[in-house]
Amino acid sequence: MGRLFGTDGVRGIANLELTPEMAYKLGRFGAFVLVSSKKSTGRIIVGKDTRISGDMLESALIAGITSVGCDVVTIGVAPTPAVSYLVRELKADAGVVISASHNPVEYNGIKFFNQEGYKLPDEIEESIEEYILENRDVLEVPIGEDIGRISVDHSLVQKYKEFVKSTISHDLSGIKAIIDTANGAAFESAEQALNELGADIIAINNKPNGLNINKHCGSTHPEVVSREVRDRSGYVGLAFDGDADRLIAVDEEGDVVDGDKIMAICGTHLKKKNQLKNNTVVSTVMSNIGFDIALKEHEIETVKTKVGDRYVLESMKKDDYILGGEQSGHIIFLEHNTTGDGLLTAIQLLSVMKETGKTLRELAGVMKKYPQVLINAKVNNNNKNRFFEDDVISKKIKEVEKVMDGQGRVLVRPSGTEPLVRVMIEGQDEVQMRAHAQEIVDLMEERLA
Repeated sequence: MGRLFGTDGVRGIANLELTPEMAYKLGRFGAFVLVSSKKSTGRIIVGKDTRISGDMLESALIAGITSVGCDVVTIGVAPTPAVSYLVRELKADAGVVISASHNPVEYNGIKFFNQEGYKLPDEIEESIEEYILENRDVLEVPIGEDIGRISVDHSLVQKYKEFVKSTISHDLSGIKAIIDTANGAAFESAEQALNELGADIIAINNKPNGLNINKHCGSTHPEVVSREVRDRSGYVGLAFDGDADRLIAVDEEGDVVDGDKIMAICGTHLKKKNQLKNNTVVSTVMSNIGFDIALKEHEIETVKTKVGDRYVLESMKKDDYILGGEQSGHIIFLEHNTTGDGLLTAIQLLSVMKETGKTLRELAGVMKKYPQVLINAKVNNNNKNRFFEDDVISKKIKEVEKVMDGQGRVLVRPSGTEPLVRVMIEGQDEVQMRAHAQEIVDLMEERLA
């Protein structure tokens, strides 16, 4: 039986793969598994990003949730971490976000949070999947006054904004930043929060129209904010993705400060303040080897997980760590929120600049980034996990690993959300690495189409 849930909820092309019928079932059975099977009533918070399909899927999702007796509070356009926070703050039973994060507008997704604001563990997702994939249904349905009700409260996003502002004890006066909100979920809250903290903010790509989310902007296109930074003196850049759970920064000269560097900056700063719990930062296997070297030089331990912020979070919860994340910009400050949070990360990063009096470029010098080549192989979605079973592909990967032995590393993994296999090679000779990565990608696209 195939899985509906990837590393970050259920995703697909809206109205083709992720249909209203599927959204209804996810709402119905998600609410039943999380809430209605345990208690007679419950309340679920629903937020969404700015893409055009959000209204369609939200209507179907909410119909499913209310059909099993759960009430819904819909908060409108909101960052993913806002839903995670509000579930805890309002003592709701669960939260749902309708978003495809950094993906193009034709995609959408549905992801759940439990009553503690955490993404669901595999076993809960599997329980929801069983109802859908095995065409099961709940045994009894509510009628009359027991059907769920819907309330609308768009002001709750402001409560989240006030929360992220409260995570630092000083203002950000003197800091100048250009923010790219990707025409996404943080198009209002990010600019408001940073302005209210006293920073000098210029916002770009902050006029969503339902179709322009992530379109040549945001964290997947940091070159956009980089160009803006180079045209102005003393500004840094902050680029969010469509649902604002990740952040990529740009220093005063326009050079990218990715998730690895952000974690290195914040981790070493917390250690200097004796606030880095258990002296450890958690990252994924995709982190640059320069990250591990930098933290080792500051006598900070690193822990590696599979790719996906959910796996980073699992490690942090298990062993009581407070900082972790991904090179892609999902950073988790577990003392403050239970998921990757782009606005929170931006505030924490700018706070380090304010406290130290250093520029972002000076702070980013804590880590030297080693050359890293990443090429995506576009394959049939049903075949993306089969590359290791193909003898020809497997042989080629081993050949490249042998060439790179002692000089770098090779990492091949399927995307959790897209029909892609990601081939990453890290080392010293970028030309050589790109050639080897392309050889593997070409084979995959030929044999896994």
